[in-house]
Amino acid sequence: MPCLVDTRSKISHGDELITSVPDKKDSLCQQDDQSQGGDTSTSSGPDLPEDIWCLVHSLMPLCDSAHSACVSRTFLRSWRCHPKLIFTEETLGLKQTEARDFTSRVNQILKNHSDTGVKILKFVIDDHNNVNTCHLNSWLQKAVTPGIEKITLFLPWRSREEYNFPCSILLDGRGNSIWYLDLTNCAFRPMVGFDCLRSLTKLRLYGVCITGDELGRLISNCFALEELQVWCCMELICLTIPFWLQRLSCLTVSECDMLRVIESTAPNLTTLDFFGEPVQLVLRESSKVKDLKVGYSYKPNAVSYAITKLPSIAPHLQTLAIYSSSEKVNTPMVADKFLAIKHLNIHLGEDDDDAVTPTYDYLSLASFLDACPVLESFTLSVDQSDMQHDSVFGDPSLALRQILPHKHERLKKVQIIGFCSAKSMVELTCDILKNATSLESLTLDCIYGAGTGAISDSVRCGPSRSGKCWIRSRAMILEAHKAVGAIKRYILERVPPAVKLNVGGPCSRCQAMDVMLP
Repeated sequence: MPCLVDTRSKISHGDELITSVPDKKDSLCQQDDQSQGGDTSTSSGPDLPEDIWCLVHSLMPLCDSAHSACVSRTFLRSWRCHPKLIFTEETLGLKQTEARDFTSRVNQILKNHSDTGVKILKFVIDDHNNVNTCHLNSWLQKAVTPGIEKITLFLPWRSREEYNFPCSILLDGRGNSIWYLDLTNCAFRPMVGFDCLRSLTKLRLYGVCITGDELGRLISNCFALEELQVWCCMELICLTIPFWLQRLSCLTVSECDMLRVIESTAPNLTTLDFFGEPVQLVLRESSKVKDLKVGYSYKPNAVSYAITKLPSIAPHLQTLAIYSSSEKVNTPMVADKFLAIKHLNIHLGEDDDDAVTPTYDYLSLASFLDACPVLESFTLSVDQSDMQHDSVFGDPSLALRQILPHKHERLKKVQIIGFCSAKSMVELTCDILKNATSLESLTLDCIYGAGTGAISDSVRCGPSRSGKCWIRSRAMILEAHKAVGAIKRYILERVPPAVKLNVGGPCSRCQAMDVMLP
């Protein structure tokens, strides 16, 4: 085991005290407890059983565990079945200039470790570490033994098609104790009849080359699976979640560009997060889904899709978050209702290259509120990076529009982050104030991205190292000033006495218009 720091300092415990060991870099402390070198002397310390010292040793960070094994026979014996093997540049004491030493140090560590006792195994290998595939296979073969519980493998992006995870190491009972598996940037090709991972409760695949059939084999016997995350898996076309995954409650699918269908019959799926290209979503028996986040990478009109399609797909939703890069059409009125939604979050125009169209009518979002009869909280976030709209100050002869009478009887909390002087946004706010008869608080934050409800300068807009405000453009400051003016002129007098109004304008550093901005 590498002695990564000067180990001449004394370490004392109930076994013995070693006062002198070699401080040569990368010395391995390979001696067994009968032949360990150095001048040693015993010292009376706490008289604790060896298994207690082994427990203490297992709780140390890897680097400290290695150091203590270099100077203590008890800890050296403990090291040989150390339960946590976490190999990163930090735990190995490596700097980027020493990246070539990654392989040699891992080899040295595993050479002194027995083939038993590993509970947690983690490899974080960066591109500059230049680890050979054969070495990685041998490390996994040695460390993945019966009783292992957590495996994390993080490889550089180039490895996603170059490295095939050796599925065979999970056979013969070695994979049945694993409850956490996290793979990044590799290929995973389970063979037909792959029957392991029966204890797996959390599976995370990021940048993994795996087809829908192969993923089906992987999870076919994961009866304990509770959480599945699939990110940037470009070979997935159809993702099918079988009904026998009785415990699966959380599914995340993000940026799988070739994916066309997500079909689930898992009966207890309650949380679904989806981000990427539009797909066909078939939930069937998974109608218990209560929390849904949906966002499209490039396609517009996610809000319109949600209000027209989701009531029948997920009728029991209680929390819905929609992320739309842009809305090209106004939100339509619909007959179907979200009968259970209590919390609605809509994020518009977060893609700087495709902001909300200037013709989008924010007042049309009132139809979404109408479709949620038990709604209690509503948050609207609008990116102001390329704000274009018809200002409420544009034509003073045009009165604010009002839509047909309707009530949001249970709506208590409303936040608009990125509130602007768009006439239709002012109209939406006035409509909420008029029809939300149970409203308790209204937050209008004129700075997008400052944080939900973070109104104070110290929280929402702290200075950077350069002394400049973080706001991205002078136009953003100008719009924030106009938005504050719109609040004072059109909204303030409409706020009922029982409603708490919170207004977030430009921070104190932005109040002076000559503030320096990039």
